[in-house]
Amino acid sequence: MRVLGIESSCDETGIAIYSDTEGLVSHVLHTQIAMHAEYGGVVPELASRDHIKRIVPLVRTCLDKAHLTLKDLDAIAYTAGPGLIGALLAGSMEAGALAYGLGIPAIAVHHMEGHLLAPMLEEDKPQYPFVALLISGGHTLLIKVSKPGDYEILGQSVDDAAGEAFDKTAKLLGIPYPGGPGLEVMAKKGRSGVFVFPRPMIKKPNCDFSFAGLKTAVLNAILEHKSDLDNVKCDIALGFTEALADTLCHKCRRALRECGINSLVVAGGVSANFMIRESLIKLMHSLRGKVFFARKEFCTDNGAMIAQVGMLRFLSGQLSDNCIRVFPRWPLDQLRPL
Repeated sequence: MRVLGIESSCDETGIAIYSDTEGLVSHVLHTQIAMHAEYGGVVPELASRDHIKRIVPLVRTCLDKAHLTLKDLDAIAYTAGPGLIGALLAGSMEAGALAYGLGIPAIAVHHMEGHLLAPMLEEDKPQYPFVALLISGGHTLLIKVSKPGDYEILGQSVDDAAGEAFDKTAKLLGIPYPGGPGLEVMAKKGRSGVFVFPRPMIKKPNCDFSFAGLKTAVLNAILEHKSDLDNVKCDIALGFTEALADTLCHKCRRALRECGINSLVVAGGVSANFMIRESLIKLMHSLRGKVFFARKEFCTDNGAMIAQVGMLRFLSGQLSDNCIRVFPRWPLDQLRPL
């Protein structure tokens, strides 16, 4: 059986085909970064219009790459939330139309479940149970994953997500959109120890996150060194990244200890950051455990993760009706178990 996955939650249009016997068959992706860069961030209306324009040609390209036709598909999976409502509607309407026209089921997929299970697309897969750290532009979550569909939220961000903190800090440092990759490049040129920023909430006896204060500390450092900012920008970028990475490691250590688990899965766009990856690898080495990442092309939004989860939901019989429903806010722990 084959499932076509459609991802359109924000600023990337991803299409993929996943087989229950072959795994990932083909995938294509269009990013809107160049379009949104002119405005310094994602413009929801432009994102929605671009998804509408891109989805059908990308579906054709994905099918051509796999040497398949629409008649070879058994179901259509789509991102139903969370995300920008217009962008979600673009993908869900296309999925609904395809499913109806082909007489096959449609499957609503949770965007964060896609990220959560993205490392399962790799040859070296984690075994259940594991603790998952999801770090993206809109979410920072620690989750105990007992099995697919069985998720317990251990901690989450109470204000800015990790990706938001990266983007806002990059903007303060004058790095153009998207700020994360540029800030990583700048941090690699910094001198460690010049700026030591706070590690938010590490003394709190929980697994929650808060990065708004860290962003404020960066702003204060920038204002304090306004006269020679060009000489310390890289040092500030490194200090910020070290603080965020240390905070993530501290919270992961606590979650792993509380769950009695030594396997950590890390997913989401921020997990592509080299320094964060290195810090988490060192953490798991010290705990004699193992950390699993999705490949970098599957850290950010993509159709492969949606098609894979769509197949899991399809095989468990969780099919959508013919109504178009999207959920801009959709807590992960409200998902039906598999």
